[in-house]
Amino acid sequence: MSKGHAWVLGATGQIGRVAVRSLVEDGWEVTAASLGGGRDDRWDTAVRTTALDRNDEGALAAALGDGCDVLVDMVAYDAGHARQLTGLADRVGSAVVVSSGAVYEDDRGRSFDTQQEPDGAPRYPVPIPESQRTVPAGDTTYGTRKIQLEQDLLAAGDALPVTLLRAGAIHGKYCRSPRELYFVKRLLDGRDRRVLAFGGESRFHPVHASNLAELIRLAALRPGSRVLNAGDPQAPTVAEIGEAVDAVLGRRTETVLMAGPFGEDLVGATPWSGAHPIVYDMTAAERELGYRPVTGYVESLPETVEWLAGRLAGQDWTEAFPAMLRAYGKKLFDYAAEDAWMAAYDRKG
Repeated sequence: MSKGHAWVLGATGQIGRVAVRSLVEDGWEVTAASLGGGRDDRWDTAVRTTALDRNDEGALAAALGDGCDVLVDMVAYDAGHARQLTGLADRVGSAVVVSSGAVYEDDRGRSFDTQQEPDGAPRYPVPIPESQRTVPAGDTTYGTRKIQLEQDLLAAGDALPVTLLRAGAIHGKYCRSPRELYFVKRLLDGRDRRVLAFGGESRFHPVHASNLAELIRLAALRPGSRVLNAGDPQAPTVAEIGEAVDAVLGRRTETVLMAGPFGEDLVGATPWSGAHPIVYDMTAAERELGYRPVTGYVESLPETVEWLAGRLAGQDWTEAFPAMLRAYGKKLFDYAAEDAWMAAYDRKG
């Protein structure tokens, strides 16, 4: 017997692909909406697909028709999207919306938005509970837009019960900006030494797409107005991540630890690097949803590495992952700067 009709926005993205499959396996009828209207080859043939640009005026309302029991939104971003969803409250039983841990700020007002400022690295409690203060709502940054989205959706109350999932560093196949590329490409390029700033101790809590899909599945079964963190069972250090990638590819890399922060040349900087740990408290998700992660970071890594290696075969990383280039720039793989730093390090030794 069907659990109801689930609508998934952003269905062909990294999280959506897995969420659609998880919902179908749990007994939901699923409509998968995306810009191109495509489908994943692992989806059941019963999954309905539709092409939809949710930013076209009235497009979502028209496509939704008589409505759905749960609407899962991977790509909601700001106040406009909140208005769009709350405007459909009479046709949507409940919603599950992916938010971000970027909404948090520390007790001195430091956040992801201040990291480039002197002494701007946030120092959060370890782990971060959902009650931690957040950045001001607004439309100036990713974090301020996301918290505006959250606040506007929660204001709908019982008219539209919404579970908001504050995701950490999302990883797995189909990621547009895969952090693991930092280590995988170096190994494929034959690099046998690496430099890690902050003593290799940086931690940015990851969450695998399948763990997010499990949280979505559970929230769909238990509608409510709530905010929950979304993370893996482990939050490894950047040095541990590098060692785990080495193990998957059967390589050994010498890791040189930089005691402090990286410099302007960005040698030692990684997509996880930060002066202080970012670890999310998962006890609320366990308590409210009965959440149990379906995988861990190390367990999920072989599939991710295989996918990355396949994408890199025969093309430059900037072509394979243009979003990664936009996010981090070409200095992410500035081997000449690394070699110069290593040579100076060796002379001092």
